[in-house]
Amino acid sequence: MKLIGLAGWSGAGKTTLLAKLIPCLARRGIGVSTLKHAHHRFDVDTPGKDSWVHREAGARQVLVSSGHRWALMTELRGAPEPELRELLGHLSPVDLVIVEGFKRTGHPKIEVHRAANGKPWLHPEDPAIRAVAGDVRPPSGLPWAHLDDVEAIADLALAHAVPIDAW
Repeated sequence: MKLIGLAGWSGAGKTTLLAKLIPCLARRGIGVSTLKHAHHRFDVDTPGKDSWVHREAGARQVLVSSGHRWALMTELRGAPEPELRELLGHLSPVDLVIVEGFKRTGHPKIEVHRAANGKPWLHPEDPAIRAVAGDVRPPSGLPWAHLDDVEAIADLALAHAVPIDAW
């Protein structure tokens, strides 16, 4: 499995880009999984459902399965948040894992930048950023693709992805 991240400030378009990038890579025959970091408390469960009742009762893990999908929810219950490397170990093998967020982790990343946000560039402070997908060229000369050119961004992702155990 190879790994590449997308890093950028909120509102830069990371999720929008991923929604276009995944099918683009799939058309090329590349199997993709994603790992998303949430900066706030989130929940994938619904109050009142059996799985929610199990978690609220104190279960550390609840696995929900159907004929269409399965999901494993793990309650940290005061334990520290797992590191990216540990989380990657929970994924089934695919060709490429795209990480959204974890911008302070040292895995190779593509910076997603939108000038209208008025936020500073991340790459001058982060040597793990290997390329930029943005609506303006970066001042650094890093490899760049316009946010609207999903094929070129897919090329950047594949060119800069590294085996998971190589970083």
